Amino acid sequence: MDAVAIVAVVVALVGAVVLTTVVRRSRRDTTLGTADDRATYATLHTASLAAPALRAGLDQDSATRALPHVQALLGAPTVAITDTTGALAHEGPGDPAVAIALVSAALSDGRSQASDAAIVAPLSVEGRVVGTLVVLADRPSAGLARTTTEVARWMSSQLELGELASSRAALMEAELRALRAQISPHFIYNSLGAIASFVRTDPERARHLLLEFADFTRYSFRQHGEFTTLAEELRSIERYLVLEKARFGDRLRVTSQVAPEVLNVTLPFLAVQPLVENAVRHGVEPKDGPGHVTVVARDAGSECLIEIEDDGVGSDPEVVREALAGRGAGGSVGLANVDSRLRAVYGDHHGIIVETAPDLGTKVTLRVPKFLPHTAS
Repeated sequence: MDAVAIVAVVVALVGAVVLTTVVRRSRRDTTLGTADDRATYATLHTASLAAPALRAGLDQDSATRALPHVQALLGAPTVAITDTTGALAHEGPGDPAVAIALVSAALSDGRSQASDAAIVAPLSVEGRVVGTLVVLADRPSAGLARTTTEVARWMSSQLELGELASSRAALMEAELRALRAQISPHFIYNSLGAIASFVRTDPERARHLLLEFADFTRYSFRQHGEFTTLAEELRSIERYLVLEKARFGDRLRVTSQVAPEVLNVTLPFLAVQPLVENAVRHGVEPKDGPGHVTVVARDAGSECLIEIEDDGVGSDPEVVREALAGRGAGGSVGLANVDSRLRAVYGDHHGIIVETAPDLGTKVTLRVPKFLPHTAS
């Protein structure tokens, strides 16, 4: 075969490969990029752009940020969002004031209203009408009326999610304040007493303990953030145990086993420290003779497994169940508080597990997902 023939064969082969690639690409684009697919994607994408503003609550700022995306969903010339007192924002040439009677009716009975120039759908949060979605159009169709009502329902769901998140954050902050108030007086009194006992006999140790106490309280009473890292929580626990060892002496022994790979795991602030205090205060302190507290944190796949165990006096399991249900008499510091905050953040399957019996000690286990909670700041 001469050179010309070889070149011709090569050109033909290259042409065939290019043609095959083009055909395959064309088929793939047709399969994955139909008009319906593109329309669905555009709708979902537009809704996702409006959602963050709506979840911030219904006010002038959030309405202004959400409205362009809501208008895009509706495809209407003029759209407005109102609260119960008046218009918060509007897009388009029309004046939402022309629909004031419809707005008033929608706010009053919580049902969509329509005329030959406007459609008004209520925005509700947990059964309360908090505003309306207004669409102005010349002789609006039944399809636009249905679409307006459905978009308003979707907007209401986003407002509800935002209010739920806000309520949950407020509840967590209140529970955190309650936990601080519950733990602090007892610990502060005992720590200062232990420090005072060394002032004359061992001034250097007293100074060291005072610094540990200052760092511990600074962490426990910090005002920023509902979340922390496991490393920060464990450092605070170390300070707490240094102070408690000064008080108990040889009666308190502590063992820590922490896997380095879980130190950066994010978890609710003061989720572990109260459990360690509970082990010391209600496990070791009432016990005759020395007591041992073990703190374990290890890698468990997608989760971090944390265990706090003591060989103290233990407890009646029924008493613990009552405490976790919030019906206890305060015998276990922070047990129900930590449990409820973990469940609020990660779901009911991430509550704490308590194994205990009289004279057999107590073991508390919690599992923390390694991903950053969406409510973390």
